[in-house]
Amino acid sequence: MALILKRIDAGGLQVEALYHRRSRYDTPAQRAAKEKASSEAQRRMNQIYSYQKLELLLATNFPAPGSALVVTLTYDDDHMPKDRKQALRHLRLFRAKLKKEREAARLPEPVAFWCVEVLTAEDGRWHFHMVINNTGFDAEMIRRCWIYGSNIQIEKLRVDKEKNWESLARYLSKEPRECQDELAKPGQHAWSCTRNVLRPEVDTVTVPDDYKLSAPEGSEVLLDEQKRTEFASYHILKYRYPGVRAMVKAARRRQRRRERTARRR
Repeated sequence: MALILKRIDAGGLQVEALYHRRSRYDTPAQRAAKEKASSEAQRRMNQIYSYQKLELLLATNFPAPGSALVVTLTYDDDHMPKDRKQALRHLRLFRAKLKKEREAARLPEPVAFWCVEVLTAEDGRWHFHMVINNTGFDAEMIRRCWIYGSNIQIEKLRVDKEKNWESLARYLSKEPRECQDELAKPGQHAWSCTRNVLRPEVDTVTVPDDYKLSAPEGSEVLLDEQKRTEFASYHILKYRYPGVRAMVKAARRRQRRRERTARRR
């Protein structure tokens, strides 16, 4: 009786699901139990992937503490935009200037996520939250390129128990898009990103029926959910690597896993 293993590989963050595979030899009771377990596992994975999509993207692109900068760009009174559309034009200009400065300095091009907000500010002032890859030479570039106010906050990305990809993703998503713009479609993301962001790898394979999910040594388990019935079960596991060394080892394991999969094909 084989099992299905589904993985979402987001660099320093991993999500795995293990559930029973249906067989043509199943009895009606077994088939119904497996379908229910499979549907529940997929639903839980989809739920995780939906409300934590930004979290997984952040973890994929910025896997280590300090690998990104968390920036807040605030308008002053003289440059307040009249609406969201104008604010986004200002942001495009800022991003273009920053990209040009990085190119001139022979630094990596910006990899960024951002959202524009107004309702969550105490004085209703338009501002941007941005997460951008850290080259080590960005603070002054950012200050030069943002010409709409001097209130600029810059912090290095934290990945610990208090602040991490999830807390940052929730913060960037706290103001729904439909609250920012009456023309926005319901449910549309409040955040956006550059086209060069890396996407999490999603892989589904068949494994032996004695396969067990377990987090690697030294990792921090964020979610461990299991459900078992007489004929079927599912197991959801989510964990993160706490250090750069552990993430490097994990990356090597993922590479070996991809090589083994390629050889089998």
